Amino acid sequence: MTIEVEGTVRRLRGAALVETTEAVLRADEIDYDEKTGFAEARGNVEYESFTSGEKLFADRGEYNVNEETGKFYGLRGSAPAKIEARPGVLTTSNPFYFEGKWAEKLKDRYILYDGMLTDCLLPKPWWTLRAPKFDVIPGDRALAYRSVFRLKGIPLLYAPAFYKSLKKMPRKSGLLTPSIGNSNRRGPMIGGGYYWAINRSYDLMYRGQLFTRRGIAHNADFRGRPTANSDFWLAVYGVSDRGITINDQLFKAPGYQVTGRGKADLKKGFQAVADINYLSSFDFRQQFTESFQEAIFSETKSVAFLTKRWSSFAFNGVFERWENFQSTLPDDKILIRKLPELQFLSRPRQFRDWPVWLEFYSAAGLLRRSQLEFQTRRFVERLDVEPRVTTAFRWRQFALLPSFAFRGTYYGSSLDGPLAAGERSPPVTGDNIVRAARDFSVRLELPSLAKVMRAPGWMGTQMKHVIETRANYRYITGINNFNRLVRFDETELLSNTNEVEVAVTNRLYAKSKNGTVSEFLSWDLAWKRYFDPTFGGALTPGQRNVLLTSADLTGFAFLDRYRNYSPIVSVLRVQSAVGMEWRTDFDPLQRRFVNSTISVDGRLSNYFISLGHVQVRNSPVLAPSSNQFRGLIGIGQENRRGWNGAFLADYDYRQSTLRFAQWQVTYNTDCCGFSVQYRRFNFGNRFENQFRVALAIANIGSFGTLRRQERIF
Repeated sequence: MTIEVEGTVRRLRGAALVETTEAVLRADEIDYDEKTGFAEARGNVEYESFTSGEKLFADRGEYNVNEETGKFYGLRGSAPAKIEARPGVLTTSNPFYFEGKWAEKLKDRYILYDGMLTDCLLPKPWWTLRAPKFDVIPGDRALAYRSVFRLKGIPLLYAPAFYKSLKKMPRKSGLLTPSIGNSNRRGPMIGGGYYWAINRSYDLMYRGQLFTRRGIAHNADFRGRPTANSDFWLAVYGVSDRGITINDQLFKAPGYQVTGRGKADLKKGFQAVADINYLSSFDFRQQFTESFQEAIFSETKSVAFLTKRWSSFAFNGVFERWENFQSTLPDDKILIRKLPELQFLSRPRQFRDWPVWLEFYSAAGLLRRSQLEFQTRRFVERLDVEPRVTTAFRWRQFALLPSFAFRGTYYGSSLDGPLAAGERSPPVTGDNIVRAARDFSVRLELPSLAKVMRAPGWMGTQMKHVIETRANYRYITGINNFNRLVRFDETELLSNTNEVEVAVTNRLYAKSKNGTVSEFLSWDLAWKRYFDPTFGGALTPGQRNVLLTSADLTGFAFLDRYRNYSPIVSVLRVQSAVGMEWRTDFDPLQRRFVNSTISVDGRLSNYFISLGHVQVRNSPVLAPSSNQFRGLIGIGQENRRGWNGAFLADYDYRQSTLRFAQWQVTYNTDCCGFSVQYRRFNFGNRFENQFRVALAIANIGSFGTLRRQERIF
């Protein structure tokens, strides 16, 4: 580089360079005035900002290093992308590339004229955004006026003004991307909405959608962070359903759903948490939800509580509303409320230095239960107190753990005796009732048996087989009024029992070449022997009975008659690259496996699988027979380049019905992705096919009818 000096002007020739702490300017020739800070560059001009990372390449340029302003002609360049790595957002490490006839750099912004923008690799980008004028403030926002979005040169979208936030956590009011679609049950669909950034702490989003055959759907989300230690989210979804005619019969399912969450850390260690889930009707959910799992789930539960924990103690104030829909018929549901229930409890804590541990539970609440057959008073008092003492005796590897508890429960209402002929539930009376239970148990743990062996090469260097055996005897007495208790929750499932439970667990540990030890396989077998088959008169033969002693063993009901033993419960787990769990109950009384649930989940490289099967073979008294399969299989990931595909299905073998099916095909390039999804619903009176499409632009967003929460990837 040569330098010619004319007063305050420096004429730089050959690999010329002017550098400051903020940026550097390079060119074949630069005329630089030290007094004014003005530089004129010609030939292979390069400008780079050290603070924001932009790089400009131009035929010629004018730049003032003091004012950090200038103009560049015949421009092209790049700017680093802000990567938002979160689920459902396609990302790329490519910078944003831009071109233009000329650009103006002001103090805090760039203005690009007759320009083009993309984050695809050049020279053949998948997408481009062209506009007469771009106004960009690095780290803040980018505006394009009268812009045209092109895909492979084909114009797809025109926008009078296109806004993109460049902030770390963007919040800006504006219209949402319109959505269109079609459904054979709802007809052609079109929707739009508005996002309102109220202030730094609150925002509101409304989206409306017109179902041409059914009506208008409304969806509103309100979020806020009132303080640094509190936040909430509330969503309302409703449809004004005109109904649809099927086989000359009009079906209407108007309704709404309210969901929300919130939490707040209060003073003196208190914390408040709320989880709201309210549904106006089960028929509405089945007709208008987009989630198959939600459509078949017939329960809703809202709970709010205030809690504080200190030392080994805890205090809870609980407000709860639990609703179980029995069918889609109006009012055919079970509603249970706690308004409120106060709880005070203590975890086991050692008494002095003795081998004695004390724990305590108490609750006092106002409850209500309502259903078609009966309803209690608006407020039914329940007071529950349970102190427990536990000790332990150990000799070598043997352990004996006796425990004794007294549980007293007071109720302000009760049921009026046993069922009459044809009654599903006896009438409720205002008579008070007291339950006084004595609970004694002793747990015996035997020494574990272990053997270390050489492992197969695929498992590791060594494996260890461990056998654990335990037995638990439990005796509960004093509950002579079980059938007079109103069932509010699991508290009322406690019954008299005289039983022993025996369990054996096999564990297989594997040691890898690097010394890591993990549990590869476990198999747990459990069985109960009942010395009182009537459970103190709590069991009613010929009907489904759910007692705490059976619910603690397995989730499937098996008490429909007097019996001296439970099914043998088996749980087999395999934990590896592909995990598997198989739960099954073998009933010696029926001499067969009465139920089986199996699940398989795993991912190998880009391949993933999730399978599940549930089969129940039991008498109609206990539960209807069922045989259902669900499966998800696919290849790919959210940001994997190339083709990605997956298929999801839920099939009912007993009804020979494919209740739900979904497949998705996605093709991702270096800067964008294309997705097509097909969904099929077939349950109740909903038979519907849906096609969804989406175009995802890396680091920007997604456009189309396929919403983020509905994507497989």
